[in-house]
Amino acid sequence: MHYQLKEDIILRDYLALERTRLANERTLFAYIRTSLYLILAGIAFLQLRDLESLQWLGWTSLAGSVIIMLLGIWRYLQLRRQLNHYYKASSEQDKSTR
Repeated sequence: MHYQLKEDIILRDYLALERTRLANERTLFAYIRTSLYLILAGIAFLQLRDLESLQWLGWTSLAGSVIIMLLGIWRYLQLRRQLNHYYKASSEQDKSTR
């Protein structure tokens, strides 16, 4: 999903890119936080000795935390590459107009 730049990026657009970059970082932190909570829940379920029938839930939580962490990192890197594309294109346009 790459968009072509048809005109120079103005300050408003640059600030919007910065807000998007910061939102992308916050979203990554939310994925990490969710993954850590699932790890804690998985360990807690695995430590329950009275309810050994719930161990599958512990292993599922641990596997889910890995999947969520990988998904979060993948989405973060994907959006960061797209934003870097815009930054590079805007800096090249700035150099060519000077």
